[in-house]
Amino acid sequence: QVQLVASGGGSVQAGGSLRLSCAASGNTFSRDCMGWFRQAPGKERELVSTISSVGTTSYADSVKGRFTISQDNAENTRTVYLQMNSLKPEDTAVYYCGADPQSCTVLARRVMYTYWGQGTQVTVSS
Repeated sequence: QVQLVASGGGSVQAGGSLRLSCAASGNTFSRDCMGWFRQAPGKERELVSTISSVGTTSYADSVKGRFTISQDNAENTRTVYLQMNSLKPEDTAVYYCGADPQSCTVLARRVMYTYWGQGTQVTVSS
């Protein structure tokens, strides 16, 4: 089992920045692929960014150059961050962090991960 606790959402104006955090703990968190996803009202959940246990990253085209995923590994906790800059109103969504025992390469663009944190709301006003 992996436990994920997400934090850091909020409301900003367009052009502003926010940083999301996702703290992972449990049996296999250190080896899992971890990712950030978002779901806007009336839309399907979409993959925003992933990071592997060794730090390989990927991004959706819509956030490349604006969002940065990173991680800190401690003995009992792995924290994944999503730094979001130059935010746009279309970035408004509930953001979720996810973890899965499969590699990020195998998971590719899938949006169904095994473990999920609670969502955190990001609202960007124009």
